[in-house]
Amino acid sequence: MNLSGVTDGPLQAGDRVTLTDPKGRRKSLVLREGAVWHTTRGAVSHDDMIGRPDAIVVTSVGGMEYLVLRPLLSEFMVSMPREAAVVYPKDAAQILMWADIFPGARVLEAGVGSGALSLALLRAIGPEGSLHSYERREKFADVARKNVETWVGGPHPAWRLTVGDLVESITDEPLDRVILDMLAPWECIDAVGERLVAGGVVCCYVATSTQLGRVADTLRAHGGFTEPHLTETTVRDWHAEGLAIRPGHGTSGHTGFLVISRRLAPGVQAPMRKRRPAPGAYGPDYTGPRPANIPGAAAQAESVQEEQPQDEGTAADD
Repeated sequence: MNLSGVTDGPLQAGDRVTLTDPKGRRKSLVLREGAVWHTTRGAVSHDDMIGRPDAIVVTSVGGMEYLVLRPLLSEFMVSMPREAAVVYPKDAAQILMWADIFPGARVLEAGVGSGALSLALLRAIGPEGSLHSYERREKFADVARKNVETWVGGPHPAWRLTVGDLVESITDEPLDRVILDMLAPWECIDAVGERLVAGGVVCCYVATSTQLGRVADTLRAHGGFTEPHLTETTVRDWHAEGLAIRPGHGTSGHTGFLVISRRLAPGVQAPMRKRRPAPGAYGPDYTGPRPANIPGAAAQAESVQEEQPQDEGTAADD
């Protein structure tokens, strides 16, 4: 078993390869002895690849050339079987850096999906670390487990996968890093906060700006975390041939937001923000969690009423 998932040597039956045509279109295959891949430009025999080196070119019966390469982890993440949407490589890379995932780290992941982020985390923590992943839906967990075992060649010794709700199933173990990729991560802040070591990092991956705001305000209201750092990552391809240098036609759009914060030591409260929120940010229509230095809706209404000037009729009577 190769925990990195990186294989060298001649291509063998059972290896996954990516075939790319001259237009950049890709096809992911698992090599089988005697199997044939049929295309509109003729068939390609798997036996033409088995036993040959990685990074070769094969030709279909119709004369189409295909570049054959074992997939990188980033390519496997977007081509592997899935039941749930995956965390794309551009976001996984940001999570590994902003959450400071290091070899030997004790990491909790909630919301496994199809296992894409699990693979990136396992590679970063190595065999000496530990990754405990939680997934509510058994169907998703089964797909994730199969994808991880396909990539590394068997069960990963540093990975535990629990099917169940995080708040109900979380074990009492110290954590260095927490990654929450779920619909309502704010519901888990208290639970993971009790187990996250001082200075540890929590990173939440959410899809919408509404979720983004709710998570950030929950962390502020908790008081035991630093001011959250909120980001979104987009990637733009470029075309460069001779004097034709321009942005590429394809650009990755919105996939999700990241919310990153660090756990404070027990009993330490985050200092209050000096910058005042925008007018109306926590007004009467806001019903979410409030930082300790933000008065409630009733107190704000009273303050506004006191600041309003008296009308002219009342002033004249006085």
